[in-house]
Amino acid sequence: MFDFTKHVSTRLRRMITPQDEPIPGSAQVPDSAGGYAWPVDHWTRLDRFLVLGTEGGTFYIGERTLTVENATTVRECLAEDGARVVRRVVEISASGRAAKNDPALFVLALAASSDDAATRAAALDALPSVERTGTHLFHWLQFVKAFRGWGRGVRKAVGRWYTAKSPEDLAYQLLKYQSRDGWAHRDALRLAHPKAPSYEHDVLFRYATRGWESIEGSNALRTEIGGRLETVQAIRSMSVADAARAIRVYRLTREMVPTALLTSPEVWDALLERMPLGALVRNLGVMSKVGLLVPASDAMHAVVRKLGDREALRRARIHPLAVLVALKTYAQGRGMKGQGKWTPVSQVVDALDGAFYLSFENASSTGKRVMLALDVSGSMGMPVHGMPYISCREASAAMALVTAAVEPNHRIVAFTKGSYPSMYSRTHGSMYDTGLSALSISPRQRLDDVVKSISNLPFGGTDCALPMVEATKHRWPVDAFVVYTDSETWAGNIHPAQALRAYRERMGIAAKLVVVAMNSNGFSIADPEDAGMLDVVGFDTATPDVIGDFIGDR
Repeated sequence: MFDFTKHVSTRLRRMITPQDEPIPGSAQVPDSAGGYAWPVDHWTRLDRFLVLGTEGGTFYIGERTLTVENATTVRECLAEDGARVVRRVVEISASGRAAKNDPALFVLALAASSDDAATRAAALDALPSVERTGTHLFHWLQFVKAFRGWGRGVRKAVGRWYTAKSPEDLAYQLLKYQSRDGWAHRDALRLAHPKAPSYEHDVLFRYATRGWESIEGSNALRTEIGGRLETVQAIRSMSVADAARAIRVYRLTREMVPTALLTSPEVWDALLERMPLGALVRNLGVMSKVGLLVPASDAMHAVVRKLGDREALRRARIHPLAVLVALKTYAQGRGMKGQGKWTPVSQVVDALDGAFYLSFENASSTGKRVMLALDVSGSMGMPVHGMPYISCREASAAMALVTAAVEPNHRIVAFTKGSYPSMYSRTHGSMYDTGLSALSISPRQRLDDVVKSISNLPFGGTDCALPMVEATKHRWPVDAFVVYTDSETWAGNIHPAQALRAYRERMGIAAKLVVVAMNSNGFSIADPEDAGMLDVVGFDTATPDVIGDFIGDR
């Protein structure tokens, strides 16, 4: 007898559909790799874009195509509920949940160009919450130029960006973030024509638009703000000792100091006292190279203390991916482009490792039995959008360890090639070279060692059903499967959702599936009609906490 019910059945456990075919009766669509998956709704894809961006594209989709697709999604969301889009942009940007602010600025530019007057007004009102620095403002101006002109609304919004700041904050912005993307404060102020709300604002506007000569000799130079402006001009001819004193007195940042002085440990020591955490994370290698960061030094202790301050990390919006890039770069003792070498200080490497975990939102243990499954296929070797030195494969391993650190009952596996070192391969008759390897990685290991071990794993076809298939075969008790993937799955004889339902029926466990999306495409292996499956965005600082709430029934 030919068993037709192997392919079509109303009993879920019996139903088996190859991943390169859609499940009968489902809403699955072709993915970019030749398989079938569920399309995520446009609000989910908006979140993915805001957190992940599209820079560099993916293994299957070019940067241009992916950006156009996401821009289309943003327009669909704006047409449905523009105010909701703006609120979401502010929420994700202001809380520091994304590694880069550029996607939020792009969406805000699209919203400011909407045909709906209320949406335009909401977007322009949101500027101060999303454009927190001069660089953000310049990025937004470059984006908005592609969609609309300088109407009254844009002029007033840009003017408010300047006039709403205190003179001290405005001076800081003018000196630290001078130009970007072909824009400078001179350009923005001349186009916006804001009315200065104070004498200090007027002096600063003149300084930005007409240069130092326009305010030289002004009474404003007798104030602390004037002293900072004057010092930035004079520091170019100062000695190292005088420059270090000036940096401490006037709280200058690295961008305000001439390059010639940035080879001195004395100058970097002065900068370190009030260095913003983001700048500190980016400049650890330089401070080691010039001889400031050495074992047991005061500078080393100061860096370790700052990196261990969870609240300071949160206030500075230090994203875990920025910490991971800094950790990978600093620990290897050289820049990613081969420029400059230094001797890493082990205490600083350990502090970066700890800062990675601290930069996520607090997640508490659920006590559940969790299987963490990492997609380490070729497509996951692509860089994280906007982070060219960290692959999705490496970052997914680091993210998995955040959950593993709070869930003691965990098992970590990776999708690898079917031959050695895979422990489990072709167990459901797959014609592809797919396998599942147990990973001996732990949150007790330093992340740079984990990243190194993950990078060397052999990979085959991606079969995201294998965790459920193998757990069923070996009767492993699992309450939740967490799969870190780009959802471009194709190389299996059963869909992951079908494998999960078969596991539930065979084991009598109401197991859940969490799919952690590692790029901003439009697919998911999670069935949106199944309340026991959840799709979340990778690299979002809130993701580990959301995973815990879901699998812990909170």
